Amino acid sequence: MEADQHQHDEFIFRSTLPDIYIPNHLPLHTYCFENVSQFKDRPCLINGPTGKIYTYAEVHLTARKVATGLNNLGIQQGDVIMLLLQNSPEFIFAFLGASFRGAISTTANPFYTPAEIAKQATASKTKLLITQAVYAEKVKSFAKDNDIKIVTIDAPPEGCLHFSELTEANEDEIPAVKINPDDVVALPYSSGTTGLPKGVMLTHKSLVTSVAQQVDGENPNLYFHEKDVILCVLPLFHIYSLNSVLLCSLRVGAVILIMQKFEIVTLMELVEKYKVTIAPFVPPIVLAVSKSPVIDKYDLSSIRMVMSGGAPMGKELEDAARDRLPNAKLGQVR
Repeated sequence: MEADQHQHDEFIFRSTLPDIYIPNHLPLHTYCFENVSQFKDRPCLINGPTGKIYTYAEVHLTARKVATGLNNLGIQQGDVIMLLLQNSPEFIFAFLGASFRGAISTTANPFYTPAEIAKQATASKTKLLITQAVYAEKVKSFAKDNDIKIVTIDAPPEGCLHFSELTEANEDEIPAVKINPDDVVALPYSSGTTGLPKGVMLTHKSLVTSVAQQVDGENPNLYFHEKDVILCVLPLFHIYSLNSVLLCSLRVGAVILIMQKFEIVTLMELVEKYKVTIAPFVPPIVLAVSKSPVIDKYDLSSIRMVMSGGAPMGKELEDAARDRLPNAKLGQVR
């Protein structure tokens, strides 16, 4: 009788669609650029503030140069670099370059206080910090006391290096590294539901698996494709944008339109100019777009999908968004 109580039937429910092949044995950068030969000459990044365009071939090459540059500055496999940056091409070059090097990127909000930055840098054992000159003063004292190199993407203050130290390195001199799928590649910090921010150890395997589940296979969760222009206004130092915007876009060969920060008129101008098709938002941006009195001045008809995440949207906000963007399907990212 006791044995019978512990017996149970197992039911496995399978989709009618084929299983998604998940190549989670690959390093993250290899997976993202696996099909790069198919669209190497197509735009990969558009820097919204300047209009500068980088092709997939240029992004791939620059990331490899950065990997060599990191090695030249003493970054070894398994070391941590901190990206204290707003959205920019340099954020992407540095993140991918660290992956090529076998290093780890910890991402941080540049608007953090010096104490908050120091706490994360200490906990993550940061060896090198990439930021903008305007934020360098926040970290110079801590960096000096802890032998952390500072690299700025613009004119470097005294004692700092310029990002060109990384991008002008020889890509053929990347040290050979054997990356295990369970090696950590990203270390964002999150409070989760309780307490102070904690490091979230994301491996090559976990991010490859996550991206594959979103954009690979015959029936992906996110219908991104290489003809899409995907708006990157959400901060890349948050996992939503890093994972579901940047990495998913790279995987499918889409164009990534970078906005450094949210500003409603600039956003609408860029959507109209570059014919944005995918708009990943959070509810406050959906609200701003839906309620903006200037929206009728711009042609936003190219948007075919609005993704909203970070918090749920109420029915009233969903209805307002559909009224203002009638061509777009609205989806919530959980």
